[in-house]
Amino acid sequence: MLDIKFVRANPDIVKENIKKKFQDEKLPLVDEVISLDQKIRELKQEGDELRKERNTTSSQIGILMREKKLDEVDEKKKRVTEINSKLVNIEKEENELSISLKEKMMVIPNIMDPSVPIGKDDSENVEIEKFGEPYVPDYEIPYHPDICEALDGLDKESAGRTSGNGFYYLMGDIARLHSAMLSYARDFMINKGFTYCVPPFMIRSDVVTGVMSFAEMDAMMYKIEGEDLYLIGTSEHSMIGKFKGQTVKEEMLPITLTSYSPCFRKEVGSHGLEERGLYRVHQFEKQEMVVLCKPEDAMDWYNKMWSYTVEFFRSLDVPVRTLECCSGDLADLKVKSCDVEAWSPRQKKYFEVGSCSTLGDAQARRLGIRARGENGNYLVSTLNNTVVATPRGMIAVIENNVNADGSINIPKALQPYMGGLEKIEIKK
Repeated sequence: MLDIKFVRANPDIVKENIKKKFQDEKLPLVDEVISLDQKIRELKQEGDELRKERNTTSSQIGILMREKKLDEVDEKKKRVTEINSKLVNIEKEENELSISLKEKMMVIPNIMDPSVPIGKDDSENVEIEKFGEPYVPDYEIPYHPDICEALDGLDKESAGRTSGNGFYYLMGDIARLHSAMLSYARDFMINKGFTYCVPPFMIRSDVVTGVMSFAEMDAMMYKIEGEDLYLIGTSEHSMIGKFKGQTVKEEMLPITLTSYSPCFRKEVGSHGLEERGLYRVHQFEKQEMVVLCKPEDAMDWYNKMWSYTVEFFRSLDVPVRTLECCSGDLADLKVKSCDVEAWSPRQKKYFEVGSCSTLGDAQARRLGIRARGENGNYLVSTLNNTVVATPRGMIAVIENNVNADGSINIPKALQPYMGGLEKIEIKK
């Protein structure tokens, strides 16, 4: 959410930013919030003047009472009553307008970094760099659920009976590989100096609206019926919410956290083969990284964070590339974002395994997260990035390590988490 003072002073910049995101339907909001802000400030001024008059009049009543000027006392009391009645109406109107202003402000997108490429949707995202040489073996790689099923590692049929489409049972060594990746990701980030955390897996609505847009919430979140609780779609939601309403000491910055959680998403629009596979599922697990820092340090942390995900997958012998999200693919709260995509030798193309974002002070403004520095309090910058989300991350490891006979080589980095196992063999 932008600062209303910024919008008031820079309406043309805000409108141009909206146009670059191809959200012209939001353009009228800029003038609407400026008008609402003006009315609110006028009401505040009127209210302040009335309170001042009330205080003066109340003081005069005491003096008149001592002088026994009772007629004048009655007039002054009548005026105080009138003022109180006016203040009730003013405060009610001011509150209603403030709610409307906040609702509209929360829909206006954050100002993008100048480096963000302009494009309508994800088809116009821009490749930045490739890491590792994409490789296609001289034998056919089966679809990943077929590989897993042949290793007695996946049962979606039973999950369909218990839970429906988009759920799965992982079994045996495949389930172990899944857990090994998460454990390795945890230790990988701890070794980078991040503090490990397991957060709540449900959060209240005021936290949800603090960390994401209404559109994202409707598309992603599962609500607990009858309670003000939502299942998290990523642990970033809980981790940023941890600091809601807090003012941290500047010397504590940067705060670097890595969190594990299951994630729950509606994932509307999964069709065809994806329903058989594990690309789009309603439930998965993830190791996340979250940073709170000084605004001037945000871009340095952004570049560090996506590079950690690249390093993580390269340590598992998975070729990856980074992809800059264009303006039309950038969520409204984000200043800049890039995806890390892993190579699929079966599909002969890359697919997303992680996403890194810097959000400026948008989340901090919504949630009231500040730092106390020498020159006063200020809003912190927040960033988040996927270390690994699996089973999708596991698909990349499986496809890049499957052998012609259907067995899977375990990357060396994961072997200690698999009890020293070097290969998952097809059971005879």
